[in-house]
Amino acid sequence: MTDSPRHTPVMLERSLALLEPALAVEGAVMVDATLGLGGHTEAALERHPGLTVVGLDRDTDALAASAERLSRFGDRARLVHTVYSGVRHALDSVGIDRVTAVLFDLGVSSMQLDEAERGFAYAQDAPLDMRMDRTTGITAATILAEYPEDELRRIFYAYGEEKLAPRYARSIVKARAEHPLERSSQLVQLIVDATPRAVQRAGHPAKRVFQALRIEVNAELAALEAALPAALDALAVGGRIVVLAYQSLEDRIVKREFARRSQSTAPAGLPVELPQHRPEFSLLVRGAELADDIERAANPRAIPVRLRAAERLRDVA
Repeated sequence: MTDSPRHTPVMLERSLALLEPALAVEGAVMVDATLGLGGHTEAALERHPGLTVVGLDRDTDALAASAERLSRFGDRARLVHTVYSGVRHALDSVGIDRVTAVLFDLGVSSMQLDEAERGFAYAQDAPLDMRMDRTTGITAATILAEYPEDELRRIFYAYGEEKLAPRYARSIVKARAEHPLERSSQLVQLIVDATPRAVQRAGHPAKRVFQALRIEVNAELAALEAALPAALDALAVGGRIVVLAYQSLEDRIVKREFARRSQSTAPAGLPVELPQHRPEFSLLVRGAELADDIERAANPRAIPVRLRAAERLRDVA
């Protein structure tokens, strides 16, 4: 299985370089919390013969594709069907306590975008599903049919940072009274019709609404808020974590958690910092790194990425 340009793993070399010290140790174990098509994991396993990877994904199609891709590595690749907030349970299920590396490649996967019938892409007509795990949960069509206007407005504001949220929510409620909104083309046309022409020139008006619906369908931000602390807790001293985020809401969560865990907890005015107050983690990059110009030109998915990384300094008693 080879990567098309659309499936090229984002910031692969930089991610593996940052994780390198944690991947090269004897008995190294990496959690790939967002396995997808397995590109990052495949490269890590190829370069580190002693490495074991526990790959997590909620998407059964992605797991099947990765299982085929990674089959040559045998039990060095252990795949678990779960949302990444279940990282602790996943590690327990394969008998692993601590790990040396963690990778999160957040957001919707290339495969999900490419498969029109999943309903993630506003540029392709499809049923309004948007579930990353099609075995469970509500669809985007259900949200559009059942959420009251104020709830639609809230998720468009909160998860899409959409200034026209009231206008779009009102238009959806009006339209669904006449006919159900079941396909992406219906929703796109409704949004376009409700958007002033001057605003349309700033970019496709459906982008933020589709993002908001996807986040709501999959409870992505709540999952990330639970997953990050669990993943950090699972890292052994010297272990490293890399997170790739593609929109500001995710990146803020990562930034906040990394900042919290990398600061001293010593009370103000304490003359000497006691060991129990020292930071648990050290940040490995200044702020958030971007993909370089060459990668951004070759792989459009790399354009919005923000990379953050940290290393565990000490255990917490």
